[in-house]
Amino acid sequence: MTMTSFPPGLVLLLGAFLLPIVGKNVRSILILALPLVTLGLVWNLPNGLFAISTMLDYQLILVRSDSLSRLFATVFCIMTFAGGLYALKQKSVMELVAVFVYAGSAIGAVFSGDLISLFIFWEIMAVASTMVILSVGSNVGNKVSMRYLLVHIFGGSLFLVGILAYVLDTGSTAFTSMQPDSFGTVLILSGFLINAAAPPLSAWLSDAYSEASFSGTVFLSAFTTKTAVYVLLRGFPGTEILIFIGVFMIFYGIIYALLENDMRRILAYSIVNQVGFMVTGIGIGTEMALNGVAAHAFTHIIYKALLLMSAGSVLYMTGKRKCTDLGGLFQSMPLTTICGIIGALSISSFPLTSGFISKSMISQSAADANLMIVWFFLLAASAGVFLHAGIKFPWFVFFQKDSGLRPPDPPWNMKLAMILFSGLCIGLGIWPELLYDMLPYPVTYEPYTVTHVVNMLQILMFSGFAFFLMLPLMRRTLTITLDFDWIYRRALPVVLQNAFSVIWKVDSAIRQAFLIRFNQSLAFVARRYQSPSSLLSRTYPAGSMVMWVAVILAAYLILSFISK
Repeated sequence: MTMTSFPPGLVLLLGAFLLPIVGKNVRSILILALPLVTLGLVWNLPNGLFAISTMLDYQLILVRSDSLSRLFATVFCIMTFAGGLYALKQKSVMELVAVFVYAGSAIGAVFSGDLISLFIFWEIMAVASTMVILSVGSNVGNKVSMRYLLVHIFGGSLFLVGILAYVLDTGSTAFTSMQPDSFGTVLILSGFLINAAAPPLSAWLSDAYSEASFSGTVFLSAFTTKTAVYVLLRGFPGTEILIFIGVFMIFYGIIYALLENDMRRILAYSIVNQVGFMVTGIGIGTEMALNGVAAHAFTHIIYKALLLMSAGSVLYMTGKRKCTDLGGLFQSMPLTTICGIIGALSISSFPLTSGFISKSMISQSAADANLMIVWFFLLAASAGVFLHAGIKFPWFVFFQKDSGLRPPDPPWNMKLAMILFSGLCIGLGIWPELLYDMLPYPVTYEPYTVTHVVNMLQILMFSGFAFFLMLPLMRRTLTITLDFDWIYRRALPVVLQNAFSVIWKVDSAIRQAFLIRFNQSLAFVARRYQSPSSLLSRTYPAGSMVMWVAVILAAYLILSFISK
């Protein structure tokens, strides 16, 4: 195996285990150097299939290099570098190790050319991301990480059973485009959608991501759901059911983000919303739509990480996470405020930001495919995104009332990471061809037309006006919102407890009635056969017994003689 065909993700996977055994200074160098080395390997890979081996007569393809896998691997490397820079002062070495295993397995997954190697990296991701949450060490974090792991074990089990059924149907493990028209492919699609945080099993994302550390949430936002988007892009382009699932995810994320009081849960629900745009584009399935999905996944990783970096900086400096406890922080955290606003404008598709040149491709693909209802929903959703992420998050965290908190901006490494991603958000918005040239299909789309710019500005201005007009309704209180996870976290245990209580009572009654009846029958038999007058209680003289033995012996001799 040459360096040009070496699986790039293994650099992060193997390098992760060096972090605990080296000194602090060397560890900082490795945290920044390993992603850059991986990025160099990614861009040194020619197109084709490499690192091919066999297992149980099936072919494993660890490296399938093309424009789509290279695009996702590139942004994963950028995310790992910037996230590592942001987390340089993270004291938990366990989290850093888990993060690098997590990132390496995500890159391994996007380069996998077969279902078996994809499943292996898929499960490594699940375990590593669980360890990121578990590394916090809090009681809540421990419970959340176990729920998170159980959901992903369920999704992984569906994926594995789907692979086995698919192999039995086709005899192949190749990971290619498929349709959910068989038992195996339906299960594979279901496993992918669980990792994409598609409802009803989507609450794991907001439940878990908001309980990670200030830096752990940044990493978690990038890999699991975007790897799911990649495998949906690769495996199920043009699957129409994904349009409906995606649109539902969009508005589900918007509604819950608007109701939320926790700043990181607002941004976590926003991930579901943004992945919904991508799932919708995959369902549309045209070259324009798939280009838009790939571009939007790239830009989303960057601006979502930027938003969570600004939220993490607030958490790191104040120890507070609820909007009702924050406000007025722009006075002492100006850089964090500016970077948070840039991320908010990017997610809202403001012109000259990265979100504008990617999300609009998905909307345009819906219009080109004459899916006018879908196009209308996507347009309305753009206004909803600006409400909850573009305005609500920065307004309640950095402005609104003065909370009296005066924390300074975070340490230099965290500021530098936010500046880097802010520059990427603006740079990609100004020079979209830098991203368009990496997309899997030729791009003819022009984002900066007068009509498109004016329409988007009108939507954003109307949304901003509506937000401040309804500000009394938008103010959050110390309440909680019930998600679908309430069913299996709260309602189901109570139902099962009551059901088992009834079952146990019925079982006890049946057992008791049976035992009473059994004891009565046993007593009857005992009285019948053990009483003084019963057959078993009688006494017989020895002579009678000798006579019966002689009779039986004589009968035996007669039968033996007759048989001869």
